[in-house]
Amino acid sequence: MATVRIVATGTLIFLVIGGAGVAVLALGLLGTGLLHLGSPDVDGPVSLETVAGFVGAFGFGAAIVNELLGGRTPGMLAVAVAGGAFAAVPTAWLASRLSRAARDMRTDPTPTRDHLVGATGLVVTPVPTGGYGEVRVRLAGQPVKLNARADRPIPVGARIFVVEALSETSVQVETY
Repeated sequence: MATVRIVATGTLIFLVIGGAGVAVLALGLLGTGLLHLGSPDVDGPVSLETVAGFVGAFGFGAAIVNELLGGRTPGMLAVAVAGGAFAAVPTAWLASRLSRAARDMRTDPTPTRDHLVGATGLVVTPVPTGGYGEVRVRLAGQPVKLNARADRPIPVGARIFVVEALSETSVQVETY
């Protein structure tokens, strides 16, 4: 004969609280990150990630403790709440530290047309006198194909040196 185990009401409530924490985190990531809802300065002194981590860990931690104790009395529910808080505080601290580290991470500056000057590369389409050809240079480690002008014709395969950035997509070059 199969036995069906009934989940305690307290455990169910704690699981709903934990699920609400996960939902808040998902909405925070999707709502502000992808859909650009709200202002980035809305968080205040406590970030959304910290609140979501606290609520999720509290709910799931309390549900685990409640099930382990078989919590059916108010005293056991109080122990489950304490167990949830015991799990939630370090989780919220960790979520706060990780989200702050991700937000404050330093990155390389975005390359601009000023970074093109001095780059070396190859001609991929011949550069005629007074007209445009194409060159391929490396900018921040990435190959970039640009329109190029020169004072004299430059054949395909010639090595070039960028002497001036005329715009974001065109340069003045000389043979190297």
